[in-house]
Amino acid sequence: QVQLVESGGGLVQPGGSLRLSCQVTGVDGSDGSRVAMAWYRQAPGSQREMVAEITHAGATRYVDFSKGRFTISRDTAKNTVSLRMNSLKPEDTAVYYCNVVQEFSGRYSWYWGQGTQVTVSS
Repeated sequence: QVQLVESGGGLVQPGGSLRLSCQVTGVDGSDGSRVAMAWYRQAPGSQREMVAEITHAGATRYVDFSKGRFTISRDTAKNTVSLRMNSLKPEDTAVYYCNVVQEFSGRYSWYWGQGTQVTVSS
């Protein structure tokens, strides 16, 4: 029932911008649970790493490479999470994954999308 579907990936030149979106179905906070959303990425031969996250309360967190360049946002009504990426660099090339973590009564559930390819190249 739970499904995360990413979109918006593609080829972009260095310095360009791209906006990723993730449609989430089957899980939300309407049942009183807390739902956090995040974007992760994984380059070939590398470990999957967090790009940005946004909590149920709307607080955001970034890492060094994403801070100041990327912006994560969520639309509660549509149950989507987006990632706007500016000033893209070749090292941003990776498969980007949508992630949802649901907490309910101390129990955590993790969900992942299939990923969308982002390639930054001239």
